[in-house]
Amino acid sequence: MNPQAKLIFATSLLLGTTITISSNHWVLAWTGLEINTLAILPMISKSHHPRAIEAATKYFLVQATASALVLFSSMTNAWHSGQWDITQLSHPAACLIMTAAISMKLGLVPFHFWFPEVLQGSSLITGLLLSTAMKLPPMTLLLLTSQSLNPTLLATMAILSAAIGGWMGLNQTQVRKIMAFSSISHLGWMAIIVLYSPKLALLNFYLYAMMTAAVFLTLNSMEVLKLSTLMTAWTKTPSLSAILLLMLLSLAGLPPLTGFLPKWLIIQELTKQDMAPAAAAISLLSLLGLFFYLRLAYCATITLPPHTTNHMKQWRNNKPVSTLTAIVATLSIMLLPISPLILTTI
Repeated sequence: MNPQAKLIFATSLLLGTTITISSNHWVLAWTGLEINTLAILPMISKSHHPRAIEAATKYFLVQATASALVLFSSMTNAWHSGQWDITQLSHPAACLIMTAAISMKLGLVPFHFWFPEVLQGSSLITGLLLSTAMKLPPMTLLLLTSQSLNPTLLATMAILSAAIGGWMGLNQTQVRKIMAFSSISHLGWMAIIVLYSPKLALLNFYLYAMMTAAVFLTLNSMEVLKLSTLMTAWTKTPSLSAILLLMLLSLAGLPPLTGFLPKWLIIQELTKQDMAPAAAAISLLSLLGLFFYLRLAYCATITLPPHTTNHMKQWRNNKPVSTLTAIVATLSIMLLPISPLILTTI
């Protein structure tokens, strides 16, 4: 893909996201979502591999369906209330359809089936965009309409997302699929808190996006796509492998690292809202995710697995790690000490 095309697609992504997050009218929000979808499709299918074409087709069909549901829901609401304002979603049928549409856009259970397949057919950098930047517009719509949505339905979908995301990731050997199920699990944490503290859900999204970006950029630097390659990648970049261990544990939400902060705050807020059973359930379900993060971490570190691998150890390359990867990796590990400063913003 030539630089001019990359620039056009990147600008379109930025434009679509900006239109959606700054709009107050449903048609404008829908327009931004469509621009985003059209901009990411060539980036998914740029390798011309059959798996990439399949991923682009699946992504297009799912996103087109979700956009049609967004438009149908907003038209139903406008028909009954005369309002096109995003925050004035009041009709019950429109609220239900909008919940399904936003869930489909985000990849929440039970509309999650497309996400691992699309991520598996994309490159690591495109996968990074799909997991972070492409989730921001529907996440914004979820925040704006959260007061109109059904709390029981949203909490059920959130707990199911945490369960399915952890459970389905257990037997995966492809790193991109593991990261896809990790994303579904994290979205469950965001969806369960969005009704009670939208700012906390947004903080969770930002921290998740930063940690996921760090992991994807590191995997891209190490040229790792599956666990068997990850087992021998430490010979190329030993220091990056050690940092990857910490980043994966941060994604899992272990205490001294950045990833512990959103989970801690969400459990605290759920307990304040008399939702201790939901907090206990989603905390226990996050242990499923911890298992596959630990397996990734075990393969990434210098400790070799007990069995021999069929892959030759790779030569160490002298290509320097990019500054962006270093900065994002540091932030994804070491932000917990400044949590009092972060708490003043929410």
